[in-house]
Amino acid sequence: MSENSQVSTRSKSPLRYIVMAIVAGVIACTGYFAFGGQQRVPDATFTLLSGQKVSTSTDLKGKVYLINFWATSCETCMKEMPEMINTYNRFKGRGLEFVAVAMNYDAPMYVNNYAQTRNLPFKVAMDDGSAAKQFGNVQLTPTTFVVDKNGKILKRYVGEPTFAELDALLDKALNAA
Repeated sequence: MSENSQVSTRSKSPLRYIVMAIVAGVIACTGYFAFGGQQRVPDATFTLLSGQKVSTSTDLKGKVYLINFWATSCETCMKEMPEMINTYNRFKGRGLEFVAVAMNYDAPMYVNNYAQTRNLPFKVAMDDGSAAKQFGNVQLTPTTFVVDKNGKILKRYVGEPTFAELDALLDKALNAA
């Protein structure tokens, strides 16, 4: 390699890092404004396995709750579910609500079977795709939202949450006046 080509390669390197940094910034900003900037929970209605409807704007208004998007085919969802059950059982006496929303690609028969055989103690809903879209186009499971009494999204977990952190967040939200 000639000295001129080495100089040329070196001079492109900082430019490449600058371009990569700009692209990363644009992606982060897009993500923030697509969902992160939306601090309030969307008006969404979930259809429970029983056929009953539950709405964020009426039924869950004024409550602290979790919305957990999951699927029976999701390994991480199945791994976290026992701990989600424990979390709900620890906090339900203090007013915590929980809606486990099965993704629209999940077979209703599998969701129903899982909910019954595991005696899921919280509300279980089937999504037709609209709830996932309203919550920022959720595609990765599990994705869990923690919502406070004022309808503000306190945290969005993609993947299994750190349960000690989740417990502290719920404890604080449930103690808030």
